[in-house]
Amino acid sequence: MNGNKKNIKIIDTTLRDGEQAPGVAFSPKERLRIARMLADAGADELEAGIPAMGGSEQKSIRQICKLNLPCPVTCWCRARPQDLELAKQCDTGSIHISFPVSSIHMNILEKNEEQILDLLEKTVSGACRNFDAVSVGALDATRADPSFLEQFAALAFRNGAHRLRIADTVGIGTPKSVYGLIRRLRAKVPQIDYEFHGHNDLGMATANAVTAAEAGSRWLSVTVNGLGERAGNAALEEVCTALLFAAGLFCNIRTSALTEICTYVAKVSGHPIPATKAVTGEAVFQHESGIHCHGLLRDARSYEAFPPELLGRKEREFVLGKHSGTRILLHMLHKNGIRIDRKQAGILLGDVRKAAVRKGKGISAEELLLLYQNLSDHQLTAPGTPPIPLS
Repeated sequence: MNGNKKNIKIIDTTLRDGEQAPGVAFSPKERLRIARMLADAGADELEAGIPAMGGSEQKSIRQICKLNLPCPVTCWCRARPQDLELAKQCDTGSIHISFPVSSIHMNILEKNEEQILDLLEKTVSGACRNFDAVSVGALDATRADPSFLEQFAALAFRNGAHRLRIADTVGIGTPKSVYGLIRRLRAKVPQIDYEFHGHNDLGMATANAVTAAEAGSRWLSVTVNGLGERAGNAALEEVCTALLFAAGLFCNIRTSALTEICTYVAKVSGHPIPATKAVTGEAVFQHESGIHCHGLLRDARSYEAFPPELLGRKEREFVLGKHSGTRILLHMLHKNGIRIDRKQAGILLGDVRKAAVRKGKGISAEELLLLYQNLSDHQLTAPGTPPIPLS
């Protein structure tokens, strides 16, 4: 996607943070395929893994680099010399280094603010001598002291970092607080690019990511299907679609590729896509309500925020059920070569609703035809007219 408004860059971390979801372990072939699919879809950067995890992870990262994808590949590291050395051996040319910035996480490492700033200066300046691009992560930034975060951002820039990741590590940010945080940092330290990395513990990761972009964050970190630890991360498919249709912003992701990517990652991760999952769920383009179906037949925009074709999906699906009206019943019969008037449709609709209640779910097109066939001639045919043939 492109347009007149600013272009938001997408960093996909499915192969790093997404794979940290409990029980998820992609095979080497699966990792390569996911990397190719994401790059082909237009991802601006791939976070491919954590070298400190061991030899198999390092080998996988090197294999991804050998694909010569049209986007940078990045390693994720702690602020430790051994992590950086292992990352160097992976040949990514790009590195991300995470630092704790909240009192909670600094206390876990038994460090204070002064020690973290000292560690930042030494680590980043050294990394810049060995990597083409160095991004810095502010772990638990949404629970950090704002003044300290400003010092941290300024020092990261002075020591050569090209981007600062604002991590909502436990998903407690709100759109309002995230907007304020990004705006404040950009006002105080405008020289560095900002990235937002949101977790979904309270169900706000996508909203927070889009708000961060509206506030001036040029980069957003996402995972396919929102895969990740606990409740997951901001979802690639949700963020990219919401940027366009909710915020009027643009990114380079080819949305028509999203359904294929999401389906594949759901399969190999063992995390199926719920029917009501935003954007890619099976139910997103299913409609039963009579009012909704009537509106959709006149103008699809009435009850759909975006067309299914945008995501490479088939056309919308109308479901006959307890809440359906005669308009959609007539439409579905017409598609099967059957024409009846509204009075006749009302009679048939009664049977449809009863059948839906008995089943506890909607009626398929095949079941509708059976109900039509099972009705007696005097029930369905107006006086003085012959029965209407099925074809």
